[in-house]
Amino acid sequence: MTAHLLALGAMALWASLAALGVSLSHVPPFLLTGLALLVGSVIALPLSRFDWRQWRIPTSTLVLGVYGLFGYHFLFFIALRHAPPVQANLVNYLWPLGIVVMAPLFLPGVSLTARHVLAALIGFAGAVLAILGRGGTGETVWAWGYIPALGSAFIWASYSLLTKRVRAFPTAAIGSFALVSGLLSLLCHAWLEPATALSARDWGLIALLGLGPLGGAFFLWDAALKRGDARQIGVLSFLTPLLSTLTLLWVRGEAPSASVVLAAVMIIGAAVMATRIR
Repeated sequence: MTAHLLALGAMALWASLAALGVSLSHVPPFLLTGLALLVGSVIALPLSRFDWRQWRIPTSTLVLGVYGLFGYHFLFFIALRHAPPVQANLVNYLWPLGIVVMAPLFLPGVSLTARHVLAALIGFAGAVLAILGRGGTGETVWAWGYIPALGSAFIWASYSLLTKRVRAFPTAAIGSFALVSGLLSLLCHAWLEPATALSARDWGLIALLGLGPLGGAFFLWDAALKRGDARQIGVLSFLTPLLSTLTLLWVRGEAPSASVVLAAVMIIGAAVMATRIR
């Protein structure tokens, strides 16, 4: 139960990403990601009680962390630039399904049951409705940007599973992942994006972004994976697009559509089904 609560905490923070992203849509994405990740890395200081030894991890583990945090956002932002955003986001939300179905491939002693597959498929169908229920046409047009979107989904799913394969490391070490990933994102900004002046409001929202969906959520997610069943957490993760959609609707002052309500029923049902699997 503790693992599920930690995972739900991460998802609740990720749900604010879309709303904050709308408010900061004028900020180049790599600059936004880099600054937010640097802010997020600071969370590791009180978490480790300012003991820098908890930041010391094997190089291979650090590479895995950068692969997850930097690689995921790098491909995801490329996808948003080269494919319709709603559809690209939909492809990206294959990562919970990836966690469920790839768990037996990455984790020894883990099997995949028919109920896991059914719960994952129901959850993904609910995620589809949640995203397309924002009011878009739902029309799908092929764009090469779907390929990096699929890559970002694979990276986050595989990163989440592989953190259970490497030698145990303290959750505070996520600060190292965020720090290095943030610096790499800023290098991408300097290379690919124009210089941008930020207002005091921008800095405040970036701080919220770093403490929440691009910072605190990663620490909660790691703690959840260390304590729980990756398959169950993977299906619970389908709540993320639903929560994100509801948050965006709330910020815009809009009422949920019938498709979003149906998505809620499907996703919550899939999550309950998954958490009852042993």
